[in-house]
Amino acid sequence: MLRTLLITSLLLACAAPARGADPSPPDLSRQRPAILEAFRHAEHGPISLQDTARIADHPLRGWVEASALRRRLSTAGTIEVRDVLKRFDGQPAADWLREGWLLELAKRRDWSTFRADYRGGESLELRCADLAARLATGATDAAWIADGQALWLSPRALPAGCDLPFKSLEGLGKLGPEQRWQRIDLAIAEGQTGLMRYLAPGLPAAEAARVRDYADFIDAPHARAANWPKDIRSRAVAAEGLARLARRSPDAAEAQLATLAPRLGLDEAQRGKVLYEIALWTVASYLPRSQQRLDAVPALAYDERLHEWRVREAMNRRDDAGAVRALEQMPPAQRNDPRWQYFEARLRERLGQADAAKALYRRSADTATFHGFLAADRLGAPYTLCPLEPSKDPALRQRVAYHPGLARALELFTIDRVGLATREWTRLMKELDDQERYVAIEFARQVHWYDRAVFTIGTEPEDLRQYTLRFPLHHETTLRRESKKHAIDPAWVAAQTRAESAFMPRARSHANALGLMQLLPSTAERTARRLGQPWTGAASLYDPDTNLTLGIAHLRHELDQHGGIAYQAIAAYNAGPTPVNRWNRDRPGFDPDFWIETVTYKETRDYVARVLAFSVIYDWRLDGSAVPVSERLLGRTVAKTSRRAFTCPPTPEPAPTP
Repeated sequence: MLRTLLITSLLLACAAPARGADPSPPDLSRQRPAILEAFRHAEHGPISLQDTARIADHPLRGWVEASALRRRLSTAGTIEVRDVLKRFDGQPAADWLREGWLLELAKRRDWSTFRADYRGGESLELRCADLAARLATGATDAAWIADGQALWLSPRALPAGCDLPFKSLEGLGKLGPEQRWQRIDLAIAEGQTGLMRYLAPGLPAAEAARVRDYADFIDAPHARAANWPKDIRSRAVAAEGLARLARRSPDAAEAQLATLAPRLGLDEAQRGKVLYEIALWTVASYLPRSQQRLDAVPALAYDERLHEWRVREAMNRRDDAGAVRALEQMPPAQRNDPRWQYFEARLRERLGQADAAKALYRRSADTATFHGFLAADRLGAPYTLCPLEPSKDPALRQRVAYHPGLARALELFTIDRVGLATREWTRLMKELDDQERYVAIEFARQVHWYDRAVFTIGTEPEDLRQYTLRFPLHHETTLRRESKKHAIDPAWVAAQTRAESAFMPRARSHANALGLMQLLPSTAERTARRLGQPWTGAASLYDPDTNLTLGIAHLRHELDQHGGIAYQAIAAYNAGPTPVNRWNRDRPGFDPDFWIETVTYKETRDYVARVLAFSVIYDWRLDGSAVPVSERLLGRTVAKTSRRAFTCPPTPEPAPTP
């Protein structure tokens, strides 16, 4: 308790603002060399009493001590671990240490200590270990049986630590063939064929053989299925296996469905499950018979995804009336989405229904979305944008600024312990309300932790209006200089950067795209050579100036390769030039908005719309007015007088409460 008071006092001292000044989180820069040195010792070598004395009252002391213990848990003693857990109880550092400690206790089979220190949680590995601990210490009561049976009913493989408790439950007659079949049925529904085969040996020989045959069918449908018993389980396996086959070969799935459906008695829902996948994986590439296969799917099997594809399929055939009919079959909530309001307006306009189109444009244009901006362009109207800012209430801001969890999260991020910082941030967000979260994100932005808005702000209307939080702007000097050099609008570059990395310089994708503009090292090297600049390796892409210099040059290259057509350059930046060339070949002469919507890759389709919408927001941030998005997507600029103004329509009065 005394230590907590001392640390809180330190935070208040470091953060105390001048009278009338905006409260801000504590400035820990003077203590930074000491905490960095302590972390280095904790993570890589022995930490001395002198090291800990130098950081005695530092907010991150708990993380230093937890890191030191995590590194040597295999030799750590119970007393010293419990001492740290007690002193930092309630902090994420203690939770992190406890996770590692419990796993170590499970390795040691020190079950009594495990039970004393276990506090529950969602970790499957620890839940299995808890069952083992209770088994080893004789606590096999009704609650233990119920917990074990509940954990058993998982559709996926469980950690090896569950094997012994499950074997014991089986010996007690609490996990018999009935429970084994229950789990197999769950695995069938998830297509977990490895788990099915793992569970089969616990059944009588004939039943085990049937399970293996079921698993084989789900992996690769075979003719033996025609001889299966005509029961619920066989039908479920047939539907799952054929649905999975449809993703690889719609034609083969369709042929086998025609044979197996009557033999096994598949019901409408099971047939619909297979027909859904056949239609989806046909239309997603606009293959022949797309329309017929969409029409064959029962209405109950349709979801929003397939409704969208039915509209796109008609668009792809240039069947405007068919696309309108597809829109009319959407559920009301989906049809009223700004995206589909806009396209219904476009289609009706092309069909000569001008009044209906105008009404739909107005409704879509009331939203700050890509399609809302396009709708405003069709009307010649200003863009709707109703920004909100984080609260300026001094008491609220002080409450957030002085929160110990915020201080720990921001300092951990600043000293490049991002994983630990994220743990602190996640806990912090659970303790704050919406208005406090916005202020916390604003403070995170001050230390250049820009992606907190992306990962923290929700999707409610009030959340989405936090534009300055959601759309950071950093490295502006380099961004403007390189944009001007390559004749690219800086708002577009900012939007591309926000879409790629949320302005996080050390962002790295699963495909090894690096830095602000998410460049592949091979692409960056080619670009550097084209510019006549030295290439010093992939690590250089984490430097913001280098990344922006090469990224903007690469974007210019894509723009030149696609005739100055911006929306195609954006698509190529995401998907590469080969798919873009194919889409141009398959749909020659398509209007840009229809071209974007009929792109076969969901990621690219959404990416192009996102970058273009973000460009409008960055125009607002940089200039206060915007290049019309219908001009921007063609790569055009406009005179100042032709830029779109922004407006915030008055909020309608709420309807009286009944």
